[in-house]
Amino acid sequence: MPRVTEEHRERRRRQILDAARSCFARKGFHETSLQDIFKESGLSAGAVYRYFRSKDELIGAIAARSQPLVAALLEEILGEEELPPLDEIVARFAHGVIERMGPSGVVRIAPQAWALAMYNPTIHVAIGGLLGDVRLWWTRVAERLRDEGRLPPDCDPKAVAIVLTSIIPGLILQRLLLGEDADVETTRAGLHALLAVDQRPVEGSAL
Repeated sequence: MPRVTEEHRERRRRQILDAARSCFARKGFHETSLQDIFKESGLSAGAVYRYFRSKDELIGAIAARSQPLVAALLEEILGEEELPPLDEIVARFAHGVIERMGPSGVVRIAPQAWALAMYNPTIHVAIGGLLGDVRLWWTRVAERLRDEGRLPPDCDPKAVAIVLTSIIPGLILQRLLLGEDADVETTRAGLHALLAVDQRPVEGSAL
């Protein structure tokens, strides 16, 4: 019986979180009321409050729920015997993220969560944990590429990770605000061009 009860609780949590995510994606965090979430989920106020006491808790839980999905996507790449080129790694990660950018996808509410994390401690912990995990993963990728001679031996893996971590949030914002011309292949092409740049001073320049 305890197993059935726990499965029931998990189903209820998913039902509520899915409803909240749909509402936040459709109306925005501030314009969504708890009554909207009750209606979307088909549950009573009491049933929802049994699991979540506020919208802040809901968006924190949505972020935490995304963490293992992102981790699985990244670990799949890092677990390969031979790492692909860096632009391909970024493209595969970006593709996995964009797949989750549907009308009620979790990525559509990500910028709202980032903004809320600036002043809400609960959401700050959830978003900071997710972002920190992604940056740590990119650090591991950079270390491996460096050890394989595919990055300069004196490069700082953390510095590389900070730059790479910033790519996907930028892509998300551009797609949401500017349109779908900011796509995976364009991002990969741009990164490929940057990686191919010869940074030595041009002969005769002042550098």
